[in-house]
Amino acid sequence: MQSSPRAIIIGSGVAGMAAAIRLAVQGYDVQVYEQSGQPGGKLGYFETKGYHFDTGPSLFTQPANIEELFELAGEPIAAYFQYRKMDHSCHYFYEDGTIIRAAADIDVFAAELQQKTGEPAHHLKTYLHTSGKLYDGVANIFLNHSLHKRKTLIKANIGKAIKTVRLSHLMKSMHQVNQKIFRSEKVVQLFNRYATYNGSNPYQAPGMLSLIPHLEHNEGTFYPEGGMISITNALYRLAIKKGVVFHFNQPVERIIRHNQKAIGVVVAGKNITADIIVSNVDVYFTYLRLLNDPNKAKKILKQERSSSALIFYWGINQSFSQLGLHNIFFSNNYQREFDHLFRLKKAYDDPTVYINITSKCEPGKQAPDGKENWFVMVNAPANVGQDWPALKNQYRKAIIDKLNRMLQTNVEALIETEDVLDPVLIETKTGSYQGSLYGTSSNSKMAAFLRHPNFSGQLEGLYFVGGSVHPGGGIPLCLKSAKIMSDIVQDDTRKRRKH
Repeated sequence: MQSSPRAIIIGSGVAGMAAAIRLAVQGYDVQVYEQSGQPGGKLGYFETKGYHFDTGPSLFTQPANIEELFELAGEPIAAYFQYRKMDHSCHYFYEDGTIIRAAADIDVFAAELQQKTGEPAHHLKTYLHTSGKLYDGVANIFLNHSLHKRKTLIKANIGKAIKTVRLSHLMKSMHQVNQKIFRSEKVVQLFNRYATYNGSNPYQAPGMLSLIPHLEHNEGTFYPEGGMISITNALYRLAIKKGVVFHFNQPVERIIRHNQKAIGVVVAGKNITADIIVSNVDVYFTYLRLLNDPNKAKKILKQERSSSALIFYWGINQSFSQLGLHNIFFSNNYQREFDHLFRLKKAYDDPTVYINITSKCEPGKQAPDGKENWFVMVNAPANVGQDWPALKNQYRKAIIDKLNRMLQTNVEALIETEDVLDPVLIETKTGSYQGSLYGTSSNSKMAAFLRHPNFSGQLEGLYFVGGSVHPGGGIPLCLKSAKIMSDIVQDDTRKRRKH
């Protein structure tokens, strides 16, 4: 009896677990090696004094990506994971006192924008219609197929994509596209923020990124019961059910190569062989540390890194009725903020502040009664050796000053517990070079094509998943990277059998 082919996955982030499930379904004996003590990568969790905190991504869109995994595995998703659609995607706060609650109902949202900013309602509807068409026409190629395999591109409807794309989406920045559609600077700023969904600068990133709002406003935002950590827990349980074996606190030291083929890994000084190797490690570190190829690693750095983040986890001894699950407090000068993030690599004295509060959806469960768990994040420059202890203090003061002003309260007096995550810790804990949340930015027109493919062109049997490779960062794209990779593996297996 022939034994199952063996796959080793390095790293158990969301993409690593999705890859493990897909390969197990294909018939592989899957072993996952993880340097930390638990699965999830950036999608982690901790609890302190009754306050529950998700450590990383806080926005849940496109649940179909997860549903597809359970369907593929033949398991009922409801037994592992439950979620619900939100009535509002976000609450937006401006320094002049304007508050916009972005309703899931587009007519209600459009009416609110018109009432609060004077923006004609039909502008929003036209914009989101175009965003949806762009997503349907272009994302099918860019997000669901490898851009580096001719065969997979043939499957994609390139003709539809060409018809959908306007010259402005390619030649103009996201900010220029938004400015042309909307009259109100507030609304332009609101839609410029979607560039941060892949760590980019709306004043540089191509107008093509205006397809991102489609996910939130046309498809909707969702809340996973138990918080974002429930995504990690569900994928981990599903992987275990499919026979995947996890090895925690066992970092891979290097990938073994022989005759231009990846044939295994070294863990704790021992050689472990496999038919295929999948790296869910930042592609820069994969080449630098696991393949000992500093030249290839250096080439990857030619692309600009995405922004990072500074996150304060605050247990707040009060409830704020004006806040929702997702909240944005905008800076007065967005362009200057992004200039600091990407050109100057410095803290900005008036940062845009994002607050996620899961206790809004599960009061009494995510925080003690009458209290709230605040995940407070500002975009921060990637780590290039800045004085982070000083920057943390600078950001903390700027955030508290801003929230005191805009919420008319003394936030600092309400903080019962505090933990902090900075770009240095992000790199240390999750292996993201420079603490960049999304690997490389999308600040150039060719960024989508320059992302590393989901396979190695040099080493047979070596594949890549996760936010630092195609199609990009964030939970939906990480899950898509696993699908693209597993399709390529299946294709490569067929070719080998033919020969």
